[in-house]
Amino acid sequence: MVTAAAIIPAAGSGSRMGLDHPKQYHFLAGAPILIHTIRVFVASPCIDNIVVVVPADRVESTSQLLAEYGLAEGSVLVTAGGRRRQDSVRAGLDLLDTGVDIVLVHDGARPLVTVDLIERCYRAAAEHGAAIAAVPVKDTLKKGGSDKRILHTVEREGLWQAQTPQAARLSLLQRAYELVGERDVTDEASLLELAGTEVWLVEGTEVNIKITRPDDLVIAEQIMKKSDVPSLLVGHGYDAHRFAPKRKLVLGGVTIPFAMGLAGHSDADVLTHALCDAILGAMGAGDIGLHFPDSEKQFKNIYSIELLQDVVGKAREKGMELSNADVTLVCQEPKLAPFIAEMRTILSEACSLSEERMNVKATTTEKMGFTGRMEGISCHAVVLLSKREEKRG
Repeated sequence: MVTAAAIIPAAGSGSRMGLDHPKQYHFLAGAPILIHTIRVFVASPCIDNIVVVVPADRVESTSQLLAEYGLAEGSVLVTAGGRRRQDSVRAGLDLLDTGVDIVLVHDGARPLVTVDLIERCYRAAAEHGAAIAAVPVKDTLKKGGSDKRILHTVEREGLWQAQTPQAARLSLLQRAYELVGERDVTDEASLLELAGTEVWLVEGTEVNIKITRPDDLVIAEQIMKKSDVPSLLVGHGYDAHRFAPKRKLVLGGVTIPFAMGLAGHSDADVLTHALCDAILGAMGAGDIGLHFPDSEKQFKNIYSIELLQDVVGKAREKGMELSNADVTLVCQEPKLAPFIAEMRTILSEACSLSEERMNVKATTTEKMGFTGRMEGISCHAVVLLSKREEKRG
């Protein structure tokens, strides 16, 4: 598997904004700009680790900010940057594990990046070695003199305006830093070009703007308001089934050796049903009974993983995909620990999700309640869905 990490340089002062604080901490649509940016990378299934590079005097406060917005997990690190962008990116590279294959560098002040664009840059770098997001220049360009007099018109054919993410294999970036030394560069593509590395273009989106001037805040706010679906959606699911004789016990797609199974119209897989309900809940699409009623013969004794695959397909049709899931089985008996790994494998495959993002755990109620009395099994599931942005351009 090709592993990827993101470095988000956000160590600049943003002096052109005219603010009394760095622009990346300015509030936009209810949250700091930097938080919006990080959220998209957290939601991307191709990103394994994130390094946020900030001013040295803001490392601690940024870590606290991430905790406040629920982003302070082990996969997100905060470190101090340097005077130049390339110094900050280098600081991020120094924190990466040697097992990382692809590095995506993205401006902390570009909060309108999409999961789709991140994935396309990742795939292009995995195929070609290095790639950047960019958009074709569509306006007429003029070369001006020091007195602001037009010298000539610049031919725009073949010209692209660079954006981020800018992605490359870790080995290529490290080699570029060694070869280029201390020469100033404006972005990673320039660094790679100086080192003799070919860089490919990935068509970006016009809305992937960098917040640089006050007017950019107004534009970004309006773009966010026009989004009819939040970029991140949370869903919770709960299900319970009573024990029944002469039934197989199926949990998370795995048949568990036990004297009893669970009662239900389908295979009564309480775990998978709770996960389905969580996904449907995040979509605002009702519950599993609405989509797969027990009055329909076609669902009699059906393998519930098939229902889960159907629900994931419904999410995709609405432009959403599963980012991660956390599931808790409540069961006095049987002991489920030996089967958890297989459950994660089956569920993650059904959801097109890496196993690291599919968490399954089991607990008891210390013999209290209906599960404690061995009357049945219940399950809670929480999921995060991310909006899949349409490709633009």
